[in-house]
Amino acid sequence: MAKKRYFGENIVPMCQYCQFGTRAKNGGKVLCEKKGVVEGDSSCNKFTYSPLKRIPKKQLHIPGNFDDV
Repeated sequence: MAKKRYFGENIVPMCQYCQFGTRAKNGGKVLCEKKGVVEGDSSCNKFTYSPLKRIPKKQLHIPGNFDDV
């Protein structure tokens, strides 16, 4: 039986949410344990997805929605 992935099969590898990367304070740079300082949208063969590092997109507030009650 095939192993089921919890977060989908179509995750685009990016250093921003890799297990080995840490976001730098300046701009979109990432401090990688394997490659050093890299751009946030780049990736390498050592990419390992870490769902806790992913920042969710801001939800829009729609007036009259169910949450306004």
